[in-house]
Amino acid sequence: MGKIGIIGGSGLYEIEGLENIEEIELDTPFGKPSDKFIKGELHGKTLIFLPRHGKGHRIPPMDLNFRANIYGMKVLGVERIISISAVGSMKEEIKPGDMVVVSQFIDRTWGRVSTFFNKNIVAHISFADPVCPELSEILYNASKKVVERTHKNATYICINGPQFSTKAESNVYRSWGVDVIGMTNVNEAKLAREAEICYATLALATDYDCWKEDNIVSAEEVLKVIKQNVENAKKIIVEAVKMIDNERNCLCKDALNNAIMTAPHLISDDVKEKLKPIIGKYVK
Repeated sequence: MGKIGIIGGSGLYEIEGLENIEEIELDTPFGKPSDKFIKGELHGKTLIFLPRHGKGHRIPPMDLNFRANIYGMKVLGVERIISISAVGSMKEEIKPGDMVVVSQFIDRTWGRVSTFFNKNIVAHISFADPVCPELSEILYNASKKVVERTHKNATYICINGPQFSTKAESNVYRSWGVDVIGMTNVNEAKLAREAEICYATLALATDYDCWKEDNIVSAEEVLKVIKQNVENAKKIIVEAVKMIDNERNCLCKDALNNAIMTAPHLISDDVKEKLKPIIGKYVK
């Protein structure tokens, strides 16, 4: 069975029942991942954890090496990635402390490389439905077992950061009908799809951004709610792992089929070797 990847805070791998824990340090053709990967066994399944911002939260969103992070997951045999992310709520009914399962993204980032296909090889993957429906449904059902308030089918707007929004920006985003706001997940989702890895987001609402007049966003308050949510997130991961079976019946596993546009004879040996974990089953 393919391994299950978890991307989130550095404390998430401290899950009760996790066994045979080891650290794995990787280098990739795209540079270093955010930190060492943590491998462990839970309910007979192998989990691979990565602290998105590095241990101690030292890497800001716009400086994350998204390609190295996802490439590393692929090399380690990960077939599914569960992303655990703190977000701001853009709707009254999504309260701080609530869990949110995301189904759509709006990308408002810039200057980030969010593809493996940017030099001497071109591919266009389908991204209409940017998360894995099977894995998202598992996350939703797992969350419902742990907490009282979980929302599904949410739209996540991804901004560049590291600053929070202005009130004008926050109100514009609300007018677009978005549910939550964050700074990282759309880039991970794009690369995971290119790597044919199932990807789903469990978002932890920490605040009402700045659109709500009686809610002033501060890093201190956000961190306080995040700490409160971490234990719930760990329990949800445990429940989700129990529900994941061997077979992947989604389209994620074949996302690159017919997506590579470049003629095979024009793809250099260097590119083939560099992207072998990604394109190996299509380009020899």
